[in-house]
Amino acid sequence: MAKPEWLKVRVEPGDTAVAEVRRVLREKGLSTVCEGARCPNLPTCWGGRTATFMILGEICTRSCRFCAVPHGKPLPPDPAEPVLLAQAVRELGLRYVVLTSVDRDDLPDGGAAHFAACIRAVKEATPEAKVEALIPDFSGDREALRQVVEAGPDVVGHNVETVRRLTPRVRDRRASYDLSLFVLKTLKELHPRLFTKSSLLLGLGETAEEVAEALGDLRQAGVDILVLGQYLRPTPRELPVARYLPPAEFSLWAERAKALGFRAVVAEPLARTSLRAAEVYAELTCAS
Repeated sequence: MAKPEWLKVRVEPGDTAVAEVRRVLREKGLSTVCEGARCPNLPTCWGGRTATFMILGEICTRSCRFCAVPHGKPLPPDPAEPVLLAQAVRELGLRYVVLTSVDRDDLPDGGAAHFAACIRAVKEATPEAKVEALIPDFSGDREALRQVVEAGPDVVGHNVETVRRLTPRVRDRRASYDLSLFVLKTLKELHPRLFTKSSLLLGLGETAEEVAEALGDLRQAGVDILVLGQYLRPTPRELPVARYLPPAEFSLWAERAKALGFRAVVAEPLARTSLRAAEVYAELTCAS
């Protein structure tokens, strides 16, 4: 299936901002999901001197069939990572930081304490920076979720990824649609005023009725920010694209989502969880 024109990303050669972000990341030994997950927005985000940092290593303990992040047996967490991360954020002059991670089912708390340490380190080094945490499900451990929330992130996201029917085919067997909804509901229970966020990748074979059901479920879970993007097959090892949705269809879903009560919606073919995250946060805080 040929990729349509609206999904073709144009990269400007010799972008000095992109080179600077890459230099700092390499010097600090840090990873980004931009590279690990082959995000289509890397040129745009890095060109704007922003990046979504991937903590807790580059090896995931789960093997979801939509994701190109390597899976296997990861190394122990690097105790120096919170400090190195905070230094990178300060050196790059970031005002909004997105932190995400691989799944770490090998750790008793799923990596929640390390996640919390990274949030605190960034906040202490750059108090003016806002921090968004895009977290795994921590196997539904409420105490692990509490550790992250109490670290003081400004936004916490957890992605349901796809509709209920497709979840067993798309995601690792240890993930589940209901577990993700539980995580999102629990975040709101722990901190009702915290902005929560989730996303769906479309084009995996879902029906319009299933998407509508998922949007309703996410609203019932108290999700404030919704992101809808086109699934793009990272490598031949992952699931094939079932359908490419035109931009107009994303616009229609955005209208329906806003009518359901989501406080902010980002819906476009190349949208990913961190796309325009700073702008969305600014809009929500100005409106509050």
